[in-house]
Amino acid sequence: MADPRELYQQVILEHNKKPRNFGKINGCTHQAEGHNPLCGDQLQLTLIVQEGIIEDIQFEGRGCAIDVSSASLMTTAVKGKTVKDTLNLIQGFRALVRGEWNPATHGDLGKLVVFHGVKDLPVRVKCAVLPWATLQSALDGSPIASTE
Repeated sequence: MADPRELYQQVILEHNKKPRNFGKINGCTHQAEGHNPLCGDQLQLTLIVQEGIIEDIQFEGRGCAIDVSSASLMTTAVKGKTVKDTLNLIQGFRALVRGEWNPATHGDLGKLVVFHGVKDLPVRVKCAVLPWATLQSALDGSPIASTE
């Protein structure tokens, strides 16, 4: 079995180098911006939500490798999901990176579990959470995200 730290590094580097769903959706139904002043990460998220389903999602901005890879993996994970399932996934991811995740409580996170090691890097938790907080803000109708 591969070392989880090595897998984490590979996934982070791959998604940072070639982020999925990078760009901006014109005519989006939801959008929000996020900023992490500690690291300097900036993120703009645009979505199309129709009948409670996230039909499309893209992000733009600049950030550290953890922020960009988290946004990339997030967009692939939520595209096609219901808003309700996405809100549950947001809570599960936040629990994961804070070291509070329990699959029985928070459900299966799939590939997102590679971020489990972020809990050991407290300074980087906000980097990983920023895209998810921005998604929460977009779905809530708030234009600005908070990583708190």
